[in-house]
Amino acid sequence: MVRAVGHGALGRATFALAALLPAAALAGCGGAAGGGSTRPAATAPPPAVTQAARARPRVAARPRRGSSAAGGRSAGSGGSSSGGGGSSSGGGGSSSRGGGPSTTGGLPVSRVSSSAVAPQPPPGSCHARGSGLYSLPDPHCTPGALSPAVTQANIASTICSPGYTETVRPPESITEPEKEASLAAYGDSGPLHDYEYDHLVPLELGGAPNDPRNLWPEPGPSPNPKDALENRLRQAVCDGQMTLARAQRAIATDWVALARPQPAQPTGPSPSSAAQCSASARYNSRYDDWDVYVHSNQPDRPVTVTGAGAAKTWHTDSTGYADVYFHAGRSAAGERITVQVGTATCSATL
Repeated sequence: MVRAVGHGALGRATFALAALLPAAALAGCGGAAGGGSTRPAATAPPPAVTQAARARPRVAARPRRGSSAAGGRSAGSGGSSSGGGGSSSGGGGSSSRGGGPSTTGGLPVSRVSSSAVAPQPPPGSCHARGSGLYSLPDPHCTPGALSPAVTQANIASTICSPGYTETVRPPESITEPEKEASLAAYGDSGPLHDYEYDHLVPLELGGAPNDPRNLWPEPGPSPNPKDALENRLRQAVCDGQMTLARAQRAIATDWVALARPQPAQPTGPSPSSAAQCSASARYNSRYDDWDVYVHSNQPDRPVTVTGAGAAKTWHTDSTGYADVYFHAGRSAAGERITVQVGTATCSATL
């Protein structure tokens, strides 16, 4: 946008990036409970040894969701990677509007000077989508454009440095005549003060300061919902939670989907989200105890196994899985055990 905005704190509750971004980038990797180090090769470990202290050697095929327990145990950590996808809007440009065909992540990199009034699209040639505070610009006229001076490598000295935007913002002597011409291009006849001459990719995210492909007459006063989103995205980039390119693509593609308030979710759990678990057990003759394999939709929660005169508490990993070392001995075969994991309860037979 043309006017500076504050750098607000990252508002996670309303930051609905999952609607547009691949999941993500944010996918965590969770190591399975009980793995990692090699269990001592003692022939008869004392029964009082704790689960954490006696990590066991595990094979590659750790029993996971839906698989049966077999042989030894494995400590794996699963993870997923999410690619930063994005779409680019077509926004054709002559040399007067673009200054070169180079792009970054699908968005053109600008070569337009901030020291001269830039030509705007012809009157009536652009058409905004939506209305009011949640309007989107015409993707052909205003697809967004980037400053060549800002890259992921230099964000600490550019967009993440206090006062950066004021060093690149064009003066009103440049932007006021451009704003009038941009209003005409979008067919708007209202007073200038009813619109903000907005940078689609904001200066806070390395948007081009004076490229017509990155500026348009946004309806409504400032601050507005897009200003708050710009601050949140900038903070996410500066905190290392999101790459600069992903933030630029997200806001240029559809900032409204990210900023519009989300409808309230149902308060009661749906059948698919209800707490669930299943358990199975296998005797381990080497340690004279039982592996209790727990599968659940309760990640990173305590899991307690009781029965056969014994009790053991451990925890699930980031996938909801746990391998609990249950000290009951071979004589407990046939006994029923109960598993409590988070808010889910299930049972198994030793």
